[in-house]
Amino acid sequence: MTNETGPRRILAGRLIRVRRRSVIALLGAAAVSPAVTFGQAKRRGRVAVLVVSNPEPFVGLLRQGLRARGYADGELQFEVRSALGKLEALPGLAAELVEHKPDILVGWQTPTVHALKQATSTIPIVMMAGDPLATGVVASLARPGGNITGVSSTTAALGGKTLELIRELLPAAKRVAILANARDPFTQPFLAQINEAGRAVAMETRSLLVHGPTEYAGTFAEFAKWRADALIVQPSLPRDAAISLAFKHRFPSISPTSLFPAAGGLMSYAASIGPLYSEVGAYVDKILKGAKPGDLPVQQPTTFELVVNLKTAKALGIPVPRALLLRADKVIE
Repeated sequence: MTNETGPRRILAGRLIRVRRRSVIALLGAAAVSPAVTFGQAKRRGRVAVLVVSNPEPFVGLLRQGLRARGYADGELQFEVRSALGKLEALPGLAAELVEHKPDILVGWQTPTVHALKQATSTIPIVMMAGDPLATGVVASLARPGGNITGVSSTTAALGGKTLELIRELLPAAKRVAILANARDPFTQPFLAQINEAGRAVAMETRSLLVHGPTEYAGTFAEFAKWRADALIVQPSLPRDAAISLAFKHRFPSISPTSLFPAAGGLMSYAASIGPLYSEVGAYVDKILKGAKPGDLPVQQPTTFELVVNLKTAKALGIPVPRALLLRADKVIE
């Protein structure tokens, strides 16, 4: 039971000692314990959430989406588990949540959805994950069948757009390194999108798979030896260490999540998270009211946002084209 107990104990300590104020403000009145629980259910509605790392952005926006559908704070009971970036802990945490027999399970990112799928075939699962069709989560986007539905956070065109932005920022760039997650079922389609786009725009791509931050140093050394012009980081990997090493090696870095430039990375191009989280909340609402997940089509993103960390660009000595800044939905200065 080491994989289960370790992350749970660390999560409790982290929430109590480091982020107590932000957690209370974001999640509402919470009974902070090794298993994060908040709200006393006033009616039938127990929602269990599984995340890879920090739960705050996802759970907070999920609650906002449910408020927009008439759910008052405390009307639903939430159980939250985080693997703290340790994907090997997800199966145990998923099994633990299933044992609590919630009305709905919610998974953020592909590894959590796969862990939940393996843990139960009967409890409804609402996901936000990358390409659930390519990773075998659902049989069809229009009629997913089974007990899983939700939102896909990516499209096939995203890899090409990412490389286009790198070329616009760095016209001379020819080699793009990809830091990929060896444990994520989404890695194969993620890399396929980028590699195909690279061939189309005459950019060489090289991906190295890692299991976690302990392997980052050697991997970045390999990228430096290869003389990479830019770096793409897969969103399911712990980002802080990747951002730090990218800066150390002077790699302009991009990732398809707006959390990346917010943490110090250079740039992101990704689906707008507001509409995605809203759809997750909508599906939770529909299933609580009796809808079957297998009958609810998986939604794909329709709006995307570009975020540029101008502070990081200046520190790296990279002049960001004015046209790119004007198109950016958010510029961090």
